[in-house]
Amino acid sequence: GLLAYAILSLGYVAAESVYSLTAVRFLHGLASAMVVPIAMAYIGDFSKQGEEGAYMARFQVSFFLGLGSGPLLGGLLNDTFGFSSAFYAMAGLSALAFLVTAAFFPETEKRSARGKKERISLRSVFSQPGVSAVLAFTALNAIVRGSLLVFMPLFAPEISVVPSQVGLILTVSIFLMAIFQIPLGRMADRGNAVLMILAGSIVSAASLALIPLSGSFWDLFLVACVNGLGSAVMMPPLMALTVKLGKKIGMGTSMGAYNTAMSLGIITAPLLGGMVMDLLSINAVFIMGGAIGTSATLAVYLLTRRALGSVDSDGSP
Repeated sequence: GLLAYAILSLGYVAAESVYSLTAVRFLHGLASAMVVPIAMAYIGDFSKQGEEGAYMARFQVSFFLGLGSGPLLGGLLNDTFGFSSAFYAMAGLSALAFLVTAAFFPETEKRSARGKKERISLRSVFSQPGVSAVLAFTALNAIVRGSLLVFMPLFAPEISVVPSQVGLILTVSIFLMAIFQIPLGRMADRGNAVLMILAGSIVSAASLALIPLSGSFWDLFLVACVNGLGSAVMMPPLMALTVKLGKKIGMGTSMGAYNTAMSLGIITAPLLGGMVMDLLSINAVFIMGGAIGTSATLAVYLLTRRALGSVDSDGSP
């Protein structure tokens, strides 16, 4: 996956049409799908019982720091060396990651032993208590986050916020998520993970409805920070439950399902939001998104709180 990622990064420079760019992006997505769930599964395999949140939080820190640094570094390279330099740098970093992984990444004993077991059917996966609930909360969080990332830059010009300021707002929001992952991961291991998921999801979703009330850069900055903090609260316990489920259904299966739900949520956000924007207005996107997101969160919690609680208690030391 990393090797393909490195090679395909050069495809962005060579792409000469929308079709070729789409093909490169599609293949790049496949390469990414070969890396992220497997990396998460490895961390899940290494995690100790009762410390799943803390272990996954460390992974999430690196993930969000990279996600937040990418636009800043890409913009700096673009301004200094030209547009293509960002993709050359991405190819170089991916190649370096491939070499480091090939040289030093060990095979875990758990993963080697699990490879000899029979495969678990999709039906048995979803029959496990809590699987549907975890995936539902994951998709909801992705829809809310996707709505912010896609539609906030479209709303910003209406209050005279320029693109560079939008980039700063989104970067700070992502960095906030990274900063709080480790302490909140420990809290998820010691406290009530289900209530953390509920509280974080409500805060994140409800913050969308505040965007139309923003009248300046600082208003938008504050709303984005609240959204980031809400996501930061819910992600460590959500990942901890995903790891606990992985110990039952297979870590690769669990992480693959998590990433699928996340991707579906991110895809859904611009599609539904775009329809609402065309029919009503961009303000309606945020108001309806906040209302529906909050309502859906409460509904999922009420329907699945017992199943989530059983998963949370299973990993208690």
